[in-house]
Amino acid sequence: MGVSEVAAPQGNDAGRSHMFEAPSILFAAAGAAVFVAAVLPKLLRNAPFSMPMVFLGAGLAAFSVIPGLPDPDPIVHSGFALHLAEVCVIISLMGAGLALDRPVGRRSWSTTWRLLGIAMPLCIIALTLMGLWFLGLGLGAALLVASSLAPTDPVLASEVQVGEPADEENEANQEDEVRFGLTSEAGLNDGLAFPFVYLAIAISVVGAAPSAWFPQWFGIDVVWRLGLGVLLGFGIGKLLALLFFSAKKQSLRLANHSEGFVALAATFLAYGLTEMVEGYGFIAVFVCAVTIRSAEHTHGYHRVLHSYVEQLERLMTVVILVLLGGAIARGLLSEIGWAELLVALAFLLVVRPAAGWIGLLGGKTGPRERIALSFFGIRGIGSLYYLAYALGKGQFTEEAQWLWSFVGLVVALSIVIHGASTSPLMNRLDRLRERKAMADTGDEGKAPTTPV
Repeated sequence: MGVSEVAAPQGNDAGRSHMFEAPSILFAAAGAAVFVAAVLPKLLRNAPFSMPMVFLGAGLAAFSVIPGLPDPDPIVHSGFALHLAEVCVIISLMGAGLALDRPVGRRSWSTTWRLLGIAMPLCIIALTLMGLWFLGLGLGAALLVASSLAPTDPVLASEVQVGEPADEENEANQEDEVRFGLTSEAGLNDGLAFPFVYLAIAISVVGAAPSAWFPQWFGIDVVWRLGLGVLLGFGIGKLLALLFFSAKKQSLRLANHSEGFVALAATFLAYGLTEMVEGYGFIAVFVCAVTIRSAEHTHGYHRVLHSYVEQLERLMTVVILVLLGGAIARGLLSEIGWAELLVALAFLLVVRPAAGWIGLLGGKTGPRERIALSFFGIRGIGSLYYLAYALGKGQFTEEAQWLWSFVGLVVALSIVIHGASTSPLMNRLDRLRERKAMADTGDEGKAPTTPV
């Protein structure tokens, strides 16, 4: 037998083994995931499934059956987890702000102010107490869990958010209260939860005595950071809007060139400049987006910007959800017992709906809309970011594994519970609204804004 005859099978075996190496699998999986992400939203429009559910399950399956994939442990890879979630959230905040057609106002945004000013604080208080009483946590850890899970998510809530920006005035009047309320709430509460995260960090470092943390926390983390976030977001948004729509030179008037990636520049600029001076970048990005949207309200360039952001957000969401599913497959929920499971379910199914219902009492929503707004408090990528951030700044080392387990559990349960119910419930609500509008006025054009 010649050398060539012996070498050939070995070469073939080597080639076959190379086909199944981790990089090859990752490239193939990435290509398939991107393709699926493009078609899934349309396929699942009327199904009791959501895109986040599919990719969370895909990550769970892939990391369970392919041992060669790296371990996506958020504690080991804490820096990567922090910045990946951070970028995904700020891109999503830009998309949420650009999508809102309704001008900011005390009455026009009354649903938003109620959800932010009443429902979110009630959720923080309730979950903090549950952490103290039922989970045996210290005050700092309990408040960290509550503040991380308090904000609804602008990333995973796309199925219950408003669509692309309107470029006709009559289209802008078609925003229904549920989608508007959930989108605007998610856009602002990611930043408004930050003071409570900072408070949890301060308590973990200096103790629970108010004299040790209150002056610094209230003066810097509440007044200074929130104020800078709003002011810089508004100022940067105004300047960018002038550049986009009113620049004297045609070559600088970006709205004429339909360059969608400029939305990414606006996102990073607003976030980076605000964070440089210790303001809340999340607030700045959303305020910047809303300010840009309010300029030249019916200009088609808003759709170009929003479309680019939406596509980028979807790709990043796929990556994070697959990694989250992989982390669960590799033992992320190892610290979970019956107490944690019951508290997580109680928070999603009792605390948030009750807090939302209380906050919306006396508002302009109908009873069915109030139920939907209260129930769809989707938790997601923002919660993962806050937890990763606090673990890097505070003294939670001994509780890090448990904290990741519990927050990961709540996010996974939210993806499944809300993902399975979004399409059926929202479609039902839309049909009821249309029927009521036709019965009251005979005008189908008013259907989306009719309370039910």
